[in-house]
Amino acid sequence: MTARRPAPTWPAAVLFDRDGTLVEDVPYNGDPHRVRPMPGARQALDLLREHGVRTGVVSNQSGIARGLLSHEEVRRVNDRIDALLGPLDAWTVCPHGPDDGCRCRKPAPGLVLRAAAHLGVRAGDCAVIGDIGADVAAARRAGAHGVLVPTPHTRRDEVSAAEHVEPDLLTAVRGLLDPAASPAHRRREVGRP
Repeated sequence: MTARRPAPTWPAAVLFDRDGTLVEDVPYNGDPHRVRPMPGARQALDLLREHGVRTGVVSNQSGIARGLLSHEEVRRVNDRIDALLGPLDAWTVCPHGPDDGCRCRKPAPGLVLRAAAHLGVRAGDCAVIGDIGADVAAARRAGAHGVLVPTPHTRRDEVSAAEHVEPDLLTAVRGLLDPAASPAHRRREVGRP
């Protein structure tokens, strides 16, 4: 008789914000040649793939609504990201502007819910990694776990409001796969009586 191994505790899927999280933030980028991966992005995605964790992108692209980008330009940039970082399992994009009142634009939960459905997993079994408060708010509203990886553009109040903050993308993924190894987890443990 073979001993049963406990089920893994890592998420079924990890969803990433695109600009400022997976790749450098180039405002309204429609040029695939301007795509530059963030430090550790390829290693983080490879680590998730090694563990059988599905990956996806949840990205606001208001440049489409503003007439600054076409759907085709966004697709070409996304294709370039796939080529540089390995293919992601799901791409969900909100083409609406901030005042359009849609249900998909982060901080609304629509992109997270749609990506989870596409991947065939419950939103509550997903983690969402992003660089601004809207990313973690969308995760929370969808019932997913949000992780903030701040950049110089992240507001201080967004960092203080986030429940889970990590210093970089690779550390965030390692922390999701092994919570005891996460600096954020260690901070929580230190504060316990």
